[in-house]
Amino acid sequence: MHLKRVLVALIILPLIFLYVSQLPPVFFLALITVVAVLAQIEFHSMYKVSKAISFIGIICGVLVLTLSSLNAARSGSDIFLGTFQSLLFIISFILISSTRLLIKKNPASALRDIAPALIGILYIPNLLVAQWYLRLKGYEWIFLLYGCVWVSDSFAYYIGKGMGKSKLYPEVSPNKTVEGAVGSLLGGTVAAMLLGSLMMRELGFLTLVFIGISIGAITIVGDLVESMFKRDAGVKDSSSLIPGHGGVLDKIDSALFAGPILYWISRTL
Repeated sequence: MHLKRVLVALIILPLIFLYVSQLPPVFFLALITVVAVLAQIEFHSMYKVSKAISFIGIICGVLVLTLSSLNAARSGSDIFLGTFQSLLFIISFILISSTRLLIKKNPASALRDIAPALIGILYIPNLLVAQWYLRLKGYEWIFLLYGCVWVSDSFAYYIGKGMGKSKLYPEVSPNKTVEGAVGSLLGGTVAAMLLGSLMMRELGFLTLVFIGISIGAITIVGDLVESMFKRDAGVKDSSSLIPGHGGVLDKIDSALFAGPILYWISRTL
């Protein structure tokens, strides 16, 4: 299993690097839109959302991500969760709740039926918008984001496996440890320093340390939140789409939370 994970990463990562760095930003928007659709499908499947509500939820999610992003690019404003995006959320709620009303006359479990689709929009495409804003600032921000997230996850895994003794949050994720969490902070800092020295020297030492610690911390939360959803839904992985890695949502859970944090930090610089 470990060898399969390494082989898949060795194939995919260089392709992603070339795709993100060499193509115009709109291609990155296309990529994260596909990612959002796949991750929403997995999320809906975890909670057994009906096909009709799932379809409407995915369409609304695509609209939230793409129209918010294109509107930001057109207007030159990258204000996160602006008025336009809020309007899309209102429309999404109306469409999803109306669909439930029309396809199922029995009002019992109405909230349980529509909640996963609505949460899926807030959780996945909504948070991915921040990555589009980062890409508009430069592809280096995307590599900084994912580099810090991936190294944080790796440090957390190996330090937790080798040294972990104190459980971090066993009710949600029995294998995560306090030592692994410290490793995540360390990994984020190391990655930020290395990537910053290679691509973003203008940020400065203290800024990079702050970015690394912030991403290292929020990746823990992002991972635990997805674990919370999976444990609630009674599944181990969001899907088996990526050999040795689980589903798309399993791979982006930490980055979903880290993206807005890095975006907000970037706005203060």
